Amino acid sequence: MLFYINENRKNIFRLTAVLCLLFVFMPGFTKKPQEIQIAEHGIGGGNLGRYTEEVIINELISGLDNGKSEMEGVVLASAALESIAHEQESFFKTRVLLYDTYLVQRGDNISQLAINFGLNQDTLISTNKITNTRLLQIGKILKIPNQDGILHAVKNNDTLSSIADKYNADTQAIQVANELFSEKITAGTDLFIPGAKLDWVSIQEINGDLFIWPVSGAVTSPFGYRRSPFNDSRTEFHSGIDIRGSTGTPIRAAMSGRVSRVGFDNTMGNFVIINHHSGYSTLYGHMSVVRVRSGAYVGTGERIGDVGSTGLSTGPHLHFTVYKNGVVVNPRSLMN
Repeated sequence: MLFYINENRKNIFRLTAVLCLLFVFMPGFTKKPQEIQIAEHGIGGGNLGRYTEEVIINELISGLDNGKSEMEGVVLASAALESIAHEQESFFKTRVLLYDTYLVQRGDNISQLAINFGLNQDTLISTNKITNTRLLQIGKILKIPNQDGILHAVKNNDTLSSIADKYNADTQAIQVANELFSEKITAGTDLFIPGAKLDWVSIQEINGDLFIWPVSGAVTSPFGYRRSPFNDSRTEFHSGIDIRGSTGTPIRAAMSGRVSRVGFDNTMGNFVIINHHSGYSTLYGHMSVVRVRSGAYVGTGERIGDVGSTGLSTGPHLHFTVYKNGVVVNPRSLMN
């Protein structure tokens, strides 16, 4: 046996070497790492075949989650990983403000347009200075910014820092977006605040969703000038809207607030006035029954009285007036 091995040791060595090579390169044993170079500038560079950067990232993530990956064995060069990270980071960096334009078509609304352009409603409303989204006109040209944010009208005492604090924004981001080369700003100009949003009240006002209907019914007399229901030859200004209702129908608070006054007036009959936030107040007239007291806090939709025909009235209905800082405004533009 020893004699045989001694005589054939060269052949045995060769056979062993061949078996080792077969073992190393047999399918499933290993996959040779493949280095893929990606151009320094990121997306669009390099020859990745079907492995785009997005696929690579997704594969790497799924590989971490599942313990394996279709990309197993593919090793990215450090320059490639840095390129991908840089590209992802740059997507969120502040950009100089640029605008495109869009011509409003029949059936368009701000909500859907915002979705179509990948923006917030606040952005389209503010940059186009829209005061009532319900009155969006066909043929109007809208400005479409390349990022979310709103406009701020600079006031006399404003500073870049105070504006940034107000919107919880970054001063450098504001400078980049508006191409400011210093912190000097001019009163009367508009600054774009990246990422900022309109306050809740402003959005509700502009979308006409600030108040609920205090009574469900038809509007029998609108806001504004009208022919007097008591004298056809006389024109008068109607400070609210009249909503038809049967006597005893519940009247609900159009918005939460505190009852500031309850009383009787020869014109309004039994009435209630409620003070709300942001300078708003509402009046409810001609009630048959008042169910709240002055000073009480009421929630939106809470019953405050019943429809009636007290005071100067032609029949059971609710007279509903809205005040903004003491000035009457059209309730219909604020009711959902």
